[in-house]
Amino acid sequence: MNRNTFLVITCFFLLAFQGIHAEEAVPQAEKKVTAESDLPLDEIRTFTEVFQKIKDDYVEEVDDKTLLENAIRGMLAGLDPHSTYLDPKAYQGLQEGTTGEFGGLGIEVGMENGFVKVIAPIDDTPAQRAGIQAGDLIIKMDNVPVKGMDINEAIKHMRGKVGTNITLTIIREGVEAPFEVVVTRDIITVKSVKSRTLEPGYGYVRISSFQTHTGEDLVKAIKKLKKENKQGLQGLILDLRNNPGGLLSAAVSVSDSFLDKGLIVYTKGRLENSELRFNAKPSSVFDKKPLVVLVNGGSASASEIVAGALQDHRRAVIMGTPTFGKGSVQTVLPMKNNAAVKLTTARYYTPSGRSIQAEGIIPDVLIERVHLEEVDGPNLQIREKDLKGHLTQKAKEEQKKQATKKKSLAKEDYELYEALNVLKGLALLESRK
Repeated sequence: MNRNTFLVITCFFLLAFQGIHAEEAVPQAEKKVTAESDLPLDEIRTFTEVFQKIKDDYVEEVDDKTLLENAIRGMLAGLDPHSTYLDPKAYQGLQEGTTGEFGGLGIEVGMENGFVKVIAPIDDTPAQRAGIQAGDLIIKMDNVPVKGMDINEAIKHMRGKVGTNITLTIIREGVEAPFEVVVTRDIITVKSVKSRTLEPGYGYVRISSFQTHTGEDLVKAIKKLKKENKQGLQGLILDLRNNPGGLLSAAVSVSDSFLDKGLIVYTKGRLENSELRFNAKPSSVFDKKPLVVLVNGGSASASEIVAGALQDHRRAVIMGTPTFGKGSVQTVLPMKNNAAVKLTTARYYTPSGRSIQAEGIIPDVLIERVHLEEVDGPNLQIREKDLKGHLTQKAKEEQKKQATKKKSLAKEDYELYEALNVLKGLALLESRK
């Protein structure tokens, strides 16, 4: 082994360990002793041996920078699926993503068994329009195998010039063979909050991701629904399905809109500054009225914070399927070379102390995914109106319209249809108190 190489890499690790201990405020006189005593010299020797063998024997020449960057990536990838090294381009892309506008396909992804797993497609993006679904495994991109890529390489490959196509080879649960989906890249402008009135008195708010202004946009949406429903808003459905998460602060703000007191979420980690607690403020924009929250396997991270807080405080009925189960907090640590390290620094817990890491939020009412079809054939049931000489009453046009709306909503979105039925039942019980 080249002695100079060993000395250089050993110094590199020594400085790294000293940097870690410096954050813990170890006295300067003790710092050197602590760093040297904690330094895993045998492991560093193994590292330098491998480093030197690659330098000497690999089929192609590899520069030191590439080798060390790959070592950093591997060091982080071995921790968990969410810790990663962000080179300058990837770091810039992350910053663009949290502001709501970026280029690409419009999917939130992670790694699973070496493949890219779709956590959720983002609303109104090329990926959603192409039919990409939460839980899909991407095994090839433009016929290039994904196996062996890290998450940043995969994201880099998915991004490209606006208007160009990428062919994704996908494995989907319930589908026997892999299949291809062609997606056209576009500028992704995410509107995180959408709203509409489902029926008079019953509102619907969809949050597709948690961004900087999501909390403010939610308040505006609810106020708009209140204006639209002159007779009053009797209940609200909050749709967090296929919402991959986002900013912790936005999740706290959304939860606070429905709570007037109590703990929303708290985090715990090794470092003192990773232990945080977030509490609701005394006022809320939608207080006391019935609330139903829709979730599914694509609801992750910040979505689970909101669902968990509202469930623990018994403020909402959670409906759908179990959520993704991402209960960890990542901190982006900028570096001097304009890159950054995204590092898992804490776990988050619901107000009752539940960690949802790898467990997810279990809905109060489970709704399995179904597809409704109309049954052909005559209706053999006999009702009063079928009897000869029955008394007649003119049906109101509004009743006909409502019946048509219910039928179309059930076919278009069965989970939402069921959530609306539950919401109306809760509102009825509330009105009789």
